[in-house]
Amino acid sequence: MSFLCFVAICNAQHILTPEEMKDPERFKRAQIVPGRIENPDTILMVKHNPIVIMPPYVFLSKRQQEKYNKLVYNVKKVWPYAKLIRKVYFELEDSIAKIPTEEEQKQYVKVMEKKLRAQFEDELVRLTITQGRILIKLVDRETGSTTYEVLKELKGSFSAFLFQGIARLFGSNLKSEYDAKEEDKMIEDIIHRIENGTL
Repeated sequence: MSFLCFVAICNAQHILTPEEMKDPERFKRAQIVPGRIENPDTILMVKHNPIVIMPPYVFLSKRQQEKYNKLVYNVKKVWPYAKLIRKVYFELEDSIAKIPTEEEQKQYVKVMEKKLRAQFEDELVRLTITQGRILIKLVDRETGSTTYEVLKELKGSFSAFLFQGIARLFGSNLKSEYDAKEEDKMIEDIIHRIENGTL
């Protein structure tokens, strides 16, 4: 038999009794979770993210380990920015879709760009070329569009072309795609380890 129950969030989880549910303070702090009764036991059914157990790396040389450690450092440095770009990108897309004219859309993008520059430009210009290349790849991973495509959509073809030219001067390519199975397999592995809390 399945049902919903109210669980008080405290040191130990406790299913609220009908009397306790009358107390507005306890009820307000309670969480609704599905449950099931099996004989005398009440089993709570709480969903959580899957936990992936990953074996530690075995390095063949000290140089290989140093290279890996450097990649971990660089991914950790840019991973928060990639997640932020994803959030901002999809929020911008939603907002732009609600703005009626192209002129107003461009104005909105300019205002948002100004805000983001004020908040993050100093940090982003301090990224190394390698960190920048990783971030370009992670933008594709997070948004499903290359950095070039994101810029083209938000700023127009000319801006995307201009930024691509600048990136090329530093040996980068805004059209780089993320390849989780081959070229960027190690980065994907590092991200999973970061999200699992093992790195």
